Amino acid sequence: SVEEAVFAYQAGRMHLQTVVSVLMNGAVVRTTAGRIIFNSVLPESQQFLNEIVDKKELKKIIADCLDASGSEKAVELLDNVKDLAIEYITKSGMSWGMDDLVVPEKKAELIADADKLVEQVQEHYNMGLLTDDERRAKVIEIWTKTKNEVTAVCQAALDKNSPAYAMINSGARGSWGQTTQMMGMKGLVINPSGETIELPVKANFKEGFEVLEFFISTHGARKGLTDTALRTANAGYLTRRLVDVAQDIVIVSNDCGTDEGFTITKKDSADMGETVSNRLLGRVLAKDVVNSKGKVLVSAGMLVTKKEAELVESSDVEEATIRSVLTCALDRGICKACYGFDLATNSMVKMGSAVGIIAAQSIGEPGTQLTMRTFHTGGVAGADITQGLPRVEELFEARPLKKSAIISDVDGDIVEIVEENKQQVINVSHLANVAEEYTVKKSDKVAVADEEKVRKGQVLYENADGEVKARIKGTVKVLKNKITLFGEEEKIRAFPVPAGYSIWVKKGDHIVAGMQLTEGSLDLYELLALRGVEAVNKYIIHEIQYIYSSQGQKLNDKHIEVIIRQMFARFKVLDPKGTDLVIGDVVSRSTLKDANMAAKEKGNEKAATEPVLLGITKSSLSVDSFLSAASFQETAKILIDAAVSGKVDQLRGLKENVIIGKLIPVGTGFATHHPELAALENPTSAEEVAAE
Repeated sequence: SVEEAVFAYQAGRMHLQTVVSVLMNGAVVRTTAGRIIFNSVLPESQQFLNEIVDKKELKKIIADCLDASGSEKAVELLDNVKDLAIEYITKSGMSWGMDDLVVPEKKAELIADADKLVEQVQEHYNMGLLTDDERRAKVIEIWTKTKNEVTAVCQAALDKNSPAYAMINSGARGSWGQTTQMMGMKGLVINPSGETIELPVKANFKEGFEVLEFFISTHGARKGLTDTALRTANAGYLTRRLVDVAQDIVIVSNDCGTDEGFTITKKDSADMGETVSNRLLGRVLAKDVVNSKGKVLVSAGMLVTKKEAELVESSDVEEATIRSVLTCALDRGICKACYGFDLATNSMVKMGSAVGIIAAQSIGEPGTQLTMRTFHTGGVAGADITQGLPRVEELFEARPLKKSAIISDVDGDIVEIVEENKQQVINVSHLANVAEEYTVKKSDKVAVADEEKVRKGQVLYENADGEVKARIKGTVKVLKNKITLFGEEEKIRAFPVPAGYSIWVKKGDHIVAGMQLTEGSLDLYELLALRGVEAVNKYIIHEIQYIYSSQGQKLNDKHIEVIIRQMFARFKVLDPKGTDLVIGDVVSRSTLKDANMAAKEKGNEKAATEPVLLGITKSSLSVDSFLSAASFQETAKILIDAAVSGKVDQLRGLKENVIIGKLIPVGTGFATHHPELAALENPTSAEEVAAE
């Protein structure tokens, strides 16, 4: 029985890990005393866990307990697991020594094979069959492959019962990368400028390095330390800018009532390494989720809980449209329905939650992880991720790129890809709008009517020289002395491709405006002009998720959405119409809404505007509150401008209130708890906003 197994262990008759057969619920189960003791602290609702419990599994157990039994039981479980772990880790006296790491016998053979392959590549180079760049790339490829093979051999060579294996495999400490460097080979390292040195370090730390190996390893070791010192500051500064741009985004309403949403597709999700159901969890649906047969799985307006997410997971759903922070209709703050779950409690977000600051911290904190990871891998090539953080910064600051991908600005078909002056050119055939003008004399006989549709070759008018025919089909505009023919004509648009870029399209492909033709990052401003705001939103989310997930960092979409909302929080006035705005002005969402409301009350038309994309620094400096902007950067300039133009700060955000020593308008200081804080500005209280 279970009790007998535990008693036998306590009496010293068997080990914690001795395999025993135990009668459990009428069935014989092969397990160990250790697993029985571990299961004794789990909630009764949990099934008997007869498997290795590592970090990942432990997370799952706690999440299941939270779902099934609530937070009190989960806290109890955490306490019990912690006590149990500390007790047994103390008893085990677990430690490891260098003898636990055995250098695999097969290592020498693998390195000898790689040396032969490198010799062959060198011979091919000497014969003139390879360029220097190709030779270098092939050598690096050979050693990268060998390092991976050595890693696999090391994993197999390590005793499954050794403390070192337990530490790595459980996820408690260390990684296979570090273990391989100690018992296999260090592999390729990088020089200070970030290029891979083609000479590998064949030795491991246990065997000791040769002089040259030691010397080239110092690059990586120093790079690890300097990177940590320098890049931590960068990540901290990025967090500060993110906090600044998003600080006044607070939950101020139950539902803004919008019917717009953000579409999640299976393809995009797979690129980010996520499933559609995972991205739907904790969000409110803007449209029904239907499967391939047209059956409604989850209705619009519903909050997607674990149950609904599992239903979506098990069906063939290609896409779903969710309510999103990006499309929330409120001019200040956002509503509960557009935000969804508070990820700290896995329940609907509460009124007055400072979701902007949470978003900034959720992006910034793993950003510091992105940076510091270099330190742990000692500058080994392939593991260095200093590229990650600057790319995140480049996206959030919406910087124009020095080297961006080629994007098509026309719809058409690729006729050919040719090489001109050592540069490849993509030629696209497309229909372009043209207007042809014909001057008509009084004596000429016009054969078409105004606004008439004409075909190619149709007679337009007759003059002394004979008939004049339409060169293209289209519509004519007839004036007293002029005929204008508006139509479409096939033209060739050439896209020159910079050297070194790989082309993503081929002859015969049909392309649309905004489509990427070559490798490289997209220019956000170009993408906005060609495909609009939604395409830019999707691209930023996709790129940032890719950077974080490739480093094993989980980041929820809604945090990125909050920041993007602030990047698009300004609008350029194209035509003021019935408002008192000025053409060319860049105004905030709330200023625009107020101006449009005032115009509507007078029976006038709304202003025609277009969204403006601003980087987070510019967005922070262009906020309505001068106190908030001045406390961020360029203090003197902002205060002088505010004084000269007699600005009034409504103290709506968090920073402004901290500066003057008032309660901040979030959490317990939010107007729903303190009606006296309703002086924050109209519409202040959540009730009023909800009523709107």
